[in-house]
Amino acid sequence: MTGDRIAYADQAMAEQGIVLSGDAAALGIGAMTDARRERFAAAMVGAGVYPPGLDAKRAYSLQFVNRKVGI
Repeated sequence: MTGDRIAYADQAMAEQGIVLSGDAAALGIGAMTDARRERFAAAMVGAGVYPPGLDAKRAYSLQFVNRKVGI
């Protein structure tokens, strides 16, 4: 890929808020919060994907995220 195409893609993603928006704007690329993960888990229980009572906190860690990478 040429440098021009990379520059265009970078600009387009920035304009559309594809990479740095929402939580990522404050916490960095790949941001995740307990509250966001809990909302997702609740939605998956409601859709029948996850069983009721599943301990969603056992499925992820915030150890390597929210370090303001890419800001």
